[in-house]
Amino acid sequence: MYSLRNKVQLIGNLGKSPEVRNTEKGKKLVKFSMATNEVYTNPNGEKVKETQWHNLTAWGKLADIAEKYLNKGSEVAIEGKLINREYTDKEGNKRWSTEIQINEMVMFNGKGTV
Repeated sequence: MYSLRNKVQLIGNLGKSPEVRNTEKGKKLVKFSMATNEVYTNPNGEKVKETQWHNLTAWGKLADIAEKYLNKGSEVAIEGKLINREYTDKEGNKRWSTEIQINEMVMFNGKGTV
C-alpha cells in the first residue's frame, strides 16, 4: 500500500510545448501543462465536457525525452506524485502551487514508453 500514498495517473494533451530549464548544478528540468477532459451527462440530459489543467515537471532522462519528442497537443499518459510548493511573488505575496513530478510517461504518438 505504500506505493499508493502519493500517486497520480493521468492521460491528456499538452497545452504548450515543454519549457526547458537547466539548474545551477547542471540538471535539466522540463515544465509543461496538460489538459484532461471528462464528459458527462447533466440532469437535463445534455453532454458536458469539463477540462482540468495540470502543471507537470520532469527531470533528467525524462526531461531529455520530453524536450525531444513532446509538442503542444501531444497525447501522453503520465504517472507521478503531487508536489506542493510555496514561494513569494514579485509583489512580496506568498503563493502556493501544486504540480505533478513525472516518474513514468507513455507517449501515444508511436514513440513508446519511458
